[in-house]
This record gives sequence, structure tokens and C-alpha cells, in this order.
Amino acid sequence: MSLNGMTGPQKAAALLLAIDEAHAVTLLGRLHEDEVRDLSIAMSGLGTITADTVEQLCEEFACSLGSAGSLTGSFETTERMLMKSLPKERVAQIMEEIRGPAGRTMWEKLGNVSEAVLANYLKNEYPQTVAVVLSKVKPDHAARVLSLLPESFAMEVVMRMLRMENVQKEALEGVERTLKMEFMSNLARTNRRDAHEVMAEIFNNLDRASESRILGALEERNRDAAERIRGLMFTFDDLQRLDAAGIQILMRGVEKDRLTIALKGASQDLRDLFLRNMSERAGKMLRDDIAGLGPVRLKDVDEAQVSIVASAKDLAAQGQIRLAEGRDELVE
Repeated sequence: MSLNGMTGPQKAAALLLAIDEAHAVTLLGRLHEDEVRDLSIAMSGLGTITADTVEQLCEEFACSLGSAGSLTGSFETTERMLMKSLPKERVAQIMEEIRGPAGRTMWEKLGNVSEAVLANYLKNEYPQTVAVVLSKVKPDHAARVLSLLPESFAMEVVMRMLRMENVQKEALEGVERTLKMEFMSNLARTNRRDAHEVMAEIFNNLDRASESRILGALEERNRDAAERIRGLMFTFDDLQRLDAAGIQILMRGVEKDRLTIALKGASQDLRDLFLRNMSERAGKMLRDDIAGLGPVRLKDVDEAQVSIVASAKDLAAQGQIRLAEGRDELVE
């Protein structure tokens, strides 16, 4: 095989075979599994490479590396290079995909997409397509997505997965192309969240002392930003805006000990709301448990309350309960 007839993966594979085995192993360990697979395929089909070709290959590699000097890759340099050869709209689409959810492959990217968002998209696809997608993402993520699909549709998907054999490469590539064009690119465009919303979620997870200190300092520097963040935050006290059905659904998914600690530091009104939605016997037991706790660290109360708020948000994302937006009061 001559140097001119070699592909990029074949050249890389030949270089790996030419260098010391220990160095080759180190290099392979730094590559992604897809790159290792491509190199392995190229390596297994190389056949015999003459010493002259290996020498030319090494010279070509050294010249390419030496002429470039130091290299720095970034979003900006990538975008600048693409603009020289592609239409502006296509470059914008590619950069949006790159800046989208983290991951080198499409399946890794999907693993970083919220299960609620992914399920909402997949419920409109063919069961066979959904079966292929769920077979490629991590099992725990696939399980969460499956649980959010309509029951009859989920059963169709399960049956397809049970009957599914190896997916042909062309079919898999078709699914990937569809996901890139229809889902990931739209997600990249719509997933640009307001910075205040992001900060509100961060503040929701702070302990009370840190939240008060940082928000207080922010208020001195930018009162409007602080007020907007407060309006977007959803705290344990905001659970008072849940209706009776929402409170009951929430309590079914919360550990009793966690609820006891959370209510230990809650207002009397919020305690009463939970107690009203329990049986008389269960309510009495909860009161006794709260009274029997004795002094509880504020940090433990905060952690329990944050955990319950997170559960409420998960239930809201699944459509099981409704959380009021911002600080607006509900009008019946």
C-alpha cells in the first residue's frame, strides 16, 4: 500500500504500529472508544506496509506537525474555519449542535438530555425508532424515559426491543441523522436558558445562610437582578401553593424521616397543610415524631427541604402535580 492511497485512519493506524508499543498503548488510552474502533478496523486491514512507506509517513507527520507550530482549538477557531467553506446558516447550525448537550457521539449527547424532554419528543416517533434509541443510551436513562411514555406506547417499544436484532448500520445512521436534524438542533436553539433562571436553581440548592448572604450582597449591587431571581426561585415554603391532591402525591414519594426533619424547620401553616392531607392517625404519628426529634441542625433541615422541593419539581416535570409559576398566587 502506497502513502498516497492511504486514508487518514490507515495512516494513524500505521503510525501506531511503527512507534514503541508502550507509547501506542498510552495514545490509545487517550482516545474515545469510537476512535479506537475506527483505528482498530483500519489496523486490521492494513496488510503489509513497506519500510519506505513508513518512512514517508513519519516524514509527512513530522512536517505537518512542525509547520503548524503550537495549536489551539476553540469554538472561535472552529467557527472561523467553517465560515471559509460553508454558508453562514449551516455554520450556525453546526456550532449550535457543538455547543449543545455534552458528549462526543449522538448517544452520549442524548444521555445528557432531560428524560422528560427526550420522552416528549420520542412519544411522537415510531415505536421501532424509539426502541433503537433506548437500546443505545445508558440503561438507567432509558428506564426513566420509558417510564414517562404513555403506557400502551411504552409496551409497543418494549416488545420491539425484545424482538430487535442487530440494527443495520444504514438504519442506525438514519436514526442519528434524524435526531441531529430534528431534535438536537432544535434543542440547541431552544435550550438557551435565561441566566436568572439558572441562578434561581442554584440558589434553591444553597443552605439558608449562604442564600441570604449571597442574595443580600447581590441586592446591594443589582437590586433588579436579585428581585428577579427571588421571583424565579421555588422554595420549600412555596409548597403551600400546591393543592390537596398535589400534596398527597408528593408525600407518597417522600421518605417519612426526611419529611419529619423538613417539617421540623417549617412554618406552622406549612406543617398544618401536610397534616390536613393525612389521616388522623398518620397525622398524630407525624406530630409525635416532630416533637420527639429534639434540636435538629439547620443544615439537616435545609438538606431535607431541598430534597423534597427537588421531588416536587420532578413530579411537576412528569405532569403529576402542578407548580405555580414564580411567586404568583393561585386563584381558584
